[in-house]
Amino acid sequence: MMHSTAAVLQVIAIFGCISSCAYYVLCLLGARHFIGSLRNSSGALSIEMPPVSVLKPLKGTDPEMYRSFRSHCLQDYPEYEIVFGVSDAADPAGASIERLKKEFPERLIQLVICPEILGPNVKVSNLEQMAHIARYEYLVVNDSDIRVERDYLRRIVRPLADDKIGMVTCLYRGVAASTLGSRLEALGISTDFCAGVIAARLLEGGLSFGLGSTLAFRRRELNRIGGFKSIVDFLADDYELGNRIAGLGQKVQLSDVVVETYLPAYDFGGFLAHQMRWARGVRDARMGGYVGLASTFGLMWALLNLLFAGAATWAWIVLGCVLLLRILVALVVGKSILNDRQVPRLLWLLPVRDLLAVAIWIVSFWGHTVKWRGDLFELRKGRLVRIS
Repeated sequence: MMHSTAAVLQVIAIFGCISSCAYYVLCLLGARHFIGSLRNSSGALSIEMPPVSVLKPLKGTDPEMYRSFRSHCLQDYPEYEIVFGVSDAADPAGASIERLKKEFPERLIQLVICPEILGPNVKVSNLEQMAHIARYEYLVVNDSDIRVERDYLRRIVRPLADDKIGMVTCLYRGVAASTLGSRLEALGISTDFCAGVIAARLLEGGLSFGLGSTLAFRRRELNRIGGFKSIVDFLADDYELGNRIAGLGQKVQLSDVVVETYLPAYDFGGFLAHQMRWARGVRDARMGGYVGLASTFGLMWALLNLLFAGAATWAWIVLGCVLLLRILVALVVGKSILNDRQVPRLLWLLPVRDLLAVAIWIVSFWGHTVKWRGDLFELRKGRLVRIS
């Protein structure tokens, strides 16, 4: 009985290795397709640049926040405004906005106090109130910790000249602090999360969701889905916004822009808590795809196969092939597409990060609570219910 059980588990592990290798190849093909599409569209759609409202909801402070704000004031773009929003007039982020106004008096910068709490996702609640104050038809939303290059707005807004494109979003790389948790987070973003986005783009023939690093769209599409208030109950608001615009029959385009996010100096517990919030958010937003992640855990399957095969030579070869493909994906996506210079020197942490991802994935199915910006919530089919 024990022998037959071990044989079955080994077969499962072998199939896991095969499916993981297939997934890694899909990521590489997706990367090639993405790079090719950028080359083909490099000269397309040159239009007069419309005025843009950049919306940045805030709560508290983030690493390198002021320099990230500052990068938005240095845009090579003819006309735009930056609207910051907080729900509490005493929020410490307000001091940075006042400093920004003094440094860039020529920019249209305003800080909006959003007194109404329209739902459990306070970020989206603020966005709904900020949108009413924003001047322009074209809207760009990104997180408070995002840093951008001078041509960011030009490149992000340009595809919206095509009426068939309803949203533009972009990839990002995490700039790690000195802690282990921060480095693991940055490595996961560049070698796993963004690789998965590129693979989904190829597999599904495009994206049907947005990424919080950048969401660019027109006000008319926002109005058609019911405004920000229609997603104020959801944790994965960036996913929901992109998904609903895609549901209008509009395309969600992945830009050639790559932005940076400066990660907190997570201790190990902070890293695990952040990963769990992200994992449970994705689980509720895309349950089928999230369950399917089991078929992509190459290192876990290869180690299990090695165990059940009694460390046979062929099982070591399988482990080597899985690791080779995994490292190749990390380098192609992390270095070639995201230009993340941290990836090569953090590669030694890749097995640790991948095995932790398996553990987080398993645990994420037991429980529905998430902690976000100091508040505790219960997740019910992607919707937030405040606990404290």
